Amino acid sequence: MTNPTDNTPKHSPGGNVKATRDDWLSMAMDVLISDGVSHVKILGLGQRLGVSRSSFYWYFNTRQDLLDALLEVWESTNTGIVLRHAAMPSDTITQAVCLLFRAFINPALFNHKLDFAVREWARRDTAIRRVIENTDATRHAAIAAMFARHGYSNYEADVRARILYYQQIGYYALDLQEPAADRIERTEGYLLGFTGVVPSAPEVEAAIAYAKTHMT
Repeated sequence: MTNPTDNTPKHSPGGNVKATRDDWLSMAMDVLISDGVSHVKILGLGQRLGVSRSSFYWYFNTRQDLLDALLEVWESTNTGIVLRHAAMPSDTITQAVCLLFRAFINPALFNHKLDFAVREWARRDTAIRRVIENTDATRHAAIAAMFARHGYSNYEADVRARILYYQQIGYYALDLQEPAADRIERTEGYLLGFTGVVPSAPEVEAAIAYAKTHMT
C-alpha cells in the first residue's frame, strides 16, 4: 500500500527519479499562478514534470486532494506569515507596522502572486470564495489586535486594520507597476497615515533599509 504523505524520491525500474509530492505541488502552484485553476490538471502536470499519471496517485487520491493541498500551502505560508508578523513584539505601533510590512514586501515570505491566483480562483468557485472571506477576516483580526495592543480602541483598531490590509491587497489586485523606489520614498507618510503617529527617524531608516534589500 502506498503512503500518500511520503515525499522521498521514487525510482523507476530504469533508475530515473520520479517526481516527489513537493514537485507536484510546486508545479501545480506554478500553473495556478500562470494559467489559473482550470489548467491545474493531472495529465498536464505530469507532462510538464516528465512523469506518468501513476506518479501522482502515489501522493494524492484525486485532483481535489491536490487542490486542497494547494490551499493548505497558501494558508500556512501567506496567511501564517501575516499572523506571525502581526504578533511580533514591538515598542511602538509604528515599529509594529514596519514589522508587519516586512512580511508583505519580502517575496520570500509572502507570495503575492499566489494570493492573487487564489482570489481569481474564488471568482469561479463559491466554496473558495468562502475560504477567502474567512482568511481575510483572520488576517484582518490579527492586524486589528496589533493596533489594540498599542492602545487603540476596538473601533479604531478595526478601521485602521482595514485601511492597512486592504490597501496592501489592493496593490496586488490592481497590479500596480509602481517603481519600488517611489513606494519606499513614501515610507514615513504611510506609517503616519496608517497609525496617526509620526514614526521615529530610526524606525523609518530601518524600514527603508529592509525594503531596499527585499523589495523587487
